[in-house]
Amino acid sequence: MLMDRFRLDGKVAIVTGAGRGIGEGCALAFAEVGANVVCAARTQEQIDDTAEKVRGFGGDGLAVACDVSQRDQLENLVARTIEHFGRIDILVNNAGGTPPKPALRTGEEMFNKAFQFNVTTAFLMTRLVVPHMLEKDGGSVVNISSAAGRLAQPGFAAYGTAKAALSSLSRLLASEFAPRVRVNAIAVGSIETTALTPFLDEDTRHQMEELTPMKSLGQVEDIALGVLYLASPASRWVTGKIFEIDGGIEATNWPFDFPPV
Repeated sequence: MLMDRFRLDGKVAIVTGAGRGIGEGCALAFAEVGANVVCAARTQEQIDDTAEKVRGFGGDGLAVACDVSQRDQLENLVARTIEHFGRIDILVNNAGGTPPKPALRTGEEMFNKAFQFNVTTAFLMTRLVVPHMLEKDGGSVVNISSAAGRLAQPGFAAYGTAKAALSSLSRLLASEFAPRVRVNAIAVGSIETTALTPFLDEDTRHQMEELTPMKSLGQVEDIALGVLYLASPASRWVTGKIFEIDGGIEATNWPFDFPPV
């Protein structure tokens, strides 16, 4: 049956940024199709809650507190996963983000931190995980990139550049790790999460929806379903690709203006 190719029974997935939003949605999607999930984020209470929800689907959920900017904590995350499950099949590099800021007010430190948080952490985590995937049946890495990496919009010099680099990194690693480990990314559009909702009053929401061809903001489940496809055997012939799940935008739907230079 074709739908069986979406099953992940017995597989082990690590999801960073799993305490809320897209990361939590991915963790629960994996659990629903039979995977065991390691939920990683900085806030223990949040990942404990996600892991408990994972167990509610009948799988095993492990919560490991981790600041992805700290290499020793990434190493601990991988070690705890191997100690508990003995394997790693799926990695979702979801942790990331940088607030918008005009380029002339973006200092070197902020720019470098954006790259470190969104790109270097995903690279290091992938380096730590892939050897374990190769010891078993191979695996799948899914990086959460952004439409900001391909759209020109004021205020996103740091974040957009970092996410463009993450998309490029995904293609480069895919070429090295094929065929045993697949690497893909999702260029995410405007998703209604706690990162976006503070900006959303009624007028702003209406403007963003009107600027989006699908006339709505995305939901966490829209991304989780894409991640599930890329992580599962259903996408066995897909690697090095950037999936655009963004409501069809070809120009920014960000309605905020920055002062002209």
